[in-house]
Amino acid sequence: MASQSSAERANAHRRRMVGLRQDLTSFWFLLPILAVFVILFAVPLVQTIIYSVTDFNGYSLNMHYVGWKNYHSVFTDSSTMQGLMFTILYAVAQTVLVTIFAIPLAVTLNRKFWGRNFARSLFFFFSVPSLAIMGMVWKYIFSPMKSGVFNTILGVFGLGPVPWLSNSTLARCCVIFIAVWAQIGWHATLYLAFLQSIPGDLYEQATVDGASSRQQFVHITLPQLIPGIVTSSFLLMSGGLKVYDLPYTMTKGGPGYSTYTVTQSIIQQGIGQSQYGLGSALAVLFTVATALVVFAQMGAASLISRRFQ
Repeated sequence: MASQSSAERANAHRRRMVGLRQDLTSFWFLLPILAVFVILFAVPLVQTIIYSVTDFNGYSLNMHYVGWKNYHSVFTDSSTMQGLMFTILYAVAQTVLVTIFAIPLAVTLNRKFWGRNFARSLFFFFSVPSLAIMGMVWKYIFSPMKSGVFNTILGVFGLGPVPWLSNSTLARCCVIFIAVWAQIGWHATLYLAFLQSIPGDLYEQATVDGASSRQQFVHITLPQLIPGIVTSSFLLMSGGLKVYDLPYTMTKGGPGYSTYTVTQSIIQQGIGQSQYGLGSALAVLFTVATALVVFAQMGAASLISRRFQ
């Protein structure tokens, strides 16, 4: 009995040592990732929080504590509030519209027809150029001058030039339209990958049971696409909240502040106007707001996923 007890203790000790070595190995593998996170995220975040309560101008380290003054300025600045409103509108609109159009496109591209591979490549190509390049190209196409591409076409039919980018409402619509147009192909490809993982037996059984195409889409395709919808909407929402390149290259935030974004406000006020304290306060608030939106979206997505499991 004593020898058996000693053997058990030896085995337990050996298992603890093996587990400890595995933990140490995992730690060394995770150490570079942890270092990158601390250097590129944690440290700058702490510095931003500190700068947000000072009058730091980006040049002199002789800064003074100003308390909540910068945060108060953020909420009383009309341009910042307009930028926040357009950023939310942009993020929500592109998420909803891309989802609405990308899913039917993916379903269509998943069917067998002549030239299917070419069609897939064509729609995916639209998402290859950066949004900054897209903005510069479409700025010329949507130019409110008579020389703009669309206005030149309208002039052929005797119609006057349309103020595409010089009217607040039209400028917002144009920016959102380009964002949706540029991202439909990529997200349709994402949905296509999920569609191809759906077992064909489900559709065969549904056809035998007399289910129509609409019923198959509602009761088979859509529930199976829930993980894809969660992933796609997360990418769209997080990308939309931090958008900068497309509105800036198309309209510079105008006319007025109709297409002004939060990131543009942070860059212009913090760097352009050397108000790093104010820009840092806006960055802190924007980080908190974005985190809340993302966590709320993840929670809603988790509830929806459990509902369809």
